[in-house]
Amino acid sequence: MAGGAARASARDRLLREHPDLGPVLATARAVRLPAGAHAFRPGAPCEAFLIVLSGTVRVQLVGAGGREIFLYRVGPGETCVLTTSCLLAAEPYPAEGVAESEVEALALPTARFDAALEASPAFRRFVFAGYARRLTDLLALVESVRFSSLDARLARLLLARAGPDGRLALTHQAIAAELGSAREAVTRRLRALQARGLVRTGRGAVTLLDRPGLARLAGEAGRR
Repeated sequence: MAGGAARASARDRLLREHPDLGPVLATARAVRLPAGAHAFRPGAPCEAFLIVLSGTVRVQLVGAGGREIFLYRVGPGETCVLTTSCLLAAEPYPAEGVAESEVEALALPTARFDAALEASPAFRRFVFAGYARRLTDLLALVESVRFSSLDARLARLLLARAGPDGRLALTHQAIAAELGSAREAVTRRLRALQARGLVRTGRGAVTLLDRPGLARLAGEAGRR
């Protein structure tokens, strides 16, 4: 009952923001993913267009050696640009999507997605606006990796992901995946930040000690 009410509430919020989507969303089925479950895997066919209602899905590339490179997150009211791309091109997924928390979503099977894209201008705007926003985010990610130092990118991530208490519950490996770097490099940089009094590291967590200092570091755009 509680889960159904929460899902209905999330759907209602989506309809308030996009009232013209009502006829399309009425044909979508509700899906739930437990934390840690895969929404999709590399090489898998794309069978439905997903709109996240609650929770977050982490999208990442996985190399042959198991190294992960974070691409983006899909949160409430958002869609996945890889899913859109794979549906439009009839191609399999090139990356994986993992539920970081319990996820409630709406799924529109391929045939209904194609029909809605052709028949509904409101749905077309919704799909391609989400596609454009995510493409802009990915370009910003590429620019950051190419032109910002690892220290600056690390500082930005710490500031963005830390809670009000300054604590960030991520392992060095998880941080490295988000930054597209190696765990050993991240560990060295965190030790250097700790030596400067900017952070304190612990098992599976980092605590921010000097937000202004990290903000100054995050603003540096030194080339690697």
